[in-house]
Amino acid sequence: MPGTILAFDTVSYDGETDEVVLIDQTKLPNETAFLRISDTAEMEAAIRRLSVRGAPAIGVAAALGLAAAARRRRFAGREAFDAWFSEAAERLAASRPTAVNLRWAVDRMERAARANPKAPPEEIGWLLLQEAKAILGEDIAVCRRIGEIGLGLIHDGAGILTHCNAGKLAAVRYGTALAPVHLGAERGMRFRVYVDETRPLLQGARLTAFEMLEAGMETTLLCDNMACDAMKRGWIDAVFVGCDRVAANGDTANKIGTSSVAVLAKHFGIPFYVMAPTSTVDPGCAAGKDIVIEQRPPEEVASLWYRERMTPEGVKIYNPAFDVTDHGLITAFVTEYGLVRPPFGEGLRRIFEQKRAGGAF
Repeated sequence: MPGTILAFDTVSYDGETDEVVLIDQTKLPNETAFLRISDTAEMEAAIRRLSVRGAPAIGVAAALGLAAAARRRRFAGREAFDAWFSEAAERLAASRPTAVNLRWAVDRMERAARANPKAPPEEIGWLLLQEAKAILGEDIAVCRRIGEIGLGLIHDGAGILTHCNAGKLAAVRYGTALAPVHLGAERGMRFRVYVDETRPLLQGARLTAFEMLEAGMETTLLCDNMACDAMKRGWIDAVFVGCDRVAANGDTANKIGTSSVAVLAKHFGIPFYVMAPTSTVDPGCAAGKDIVIEQRPPEEVASLWYRERMTPEGVKIYNPAFDVTDHGLITAFVTEYGLVRPPFGEGLRRIFEQKRAGGAF
């Protein structure tokens, strides 16, 4: 249903029914459908099948899913609750291993539960809901702040290339890489947005192109192997991408193909910006080689989008969900605390010191 998607948050909570409400992204762009989830097994399945996706969005969804299930279930005391919660939290955290936001959000929910060891299950469910709502609210504020900072890097009418979907559909609202575009649209600015199709799951073709058209942007879809030609023609002023995990040295995991775009941008002298909420930065991960890369089913390449299988039976299929962009290819990170330019190790440490000190962004 065109013209509606921007009116809804990607992830929200229905307090009357204690259900998490998700835009079902597997149906887009042809149908705007919603999922209502109240059980952690249902949420795990939704995350795995990419009904909800994007590092910020799955973190919020997992937190709300834990809260909803805790409030709807009945437990024979706190011990039973703790046993259930530990297993449910671990299963959710493991559902997509590369995106650090997911583990970050689940850890926050676990800390909220542990901080109240004597609270009965009924009370702890309410406390968990408050924590999950705080995570949701912070996501909106952080993405808007990233949009403000990113908007200062571009001019009205600029050509922006993006890869995968790091817009509002990857977060609760605004998104990360596309937050400057959405914020600019609110202020009457217009950009030329070039969207990589992002094989094999076509998040760019299905989601970003749809989202940008609804935002009123001049939108051009590119097959993944066309980005070089677009840059060579001078159409691209900047590259904006999101991220699923940033290592301490600035190496960054994002949707497969991002590193190729970064290499091209470096060659053509185009700034390459990574929009990175601090929740996606993993100080405990020294470098990109330490990031676990999720491997997806081969069917996504061979048959998912086709009436008939498009590859011969027996061929090996390599289908990593992400690749790692070397920090040397990145112009700057845009965080809610400001721009981080090289050397990234030092800059990211400074940002985290500010965050730990409770500094406002």
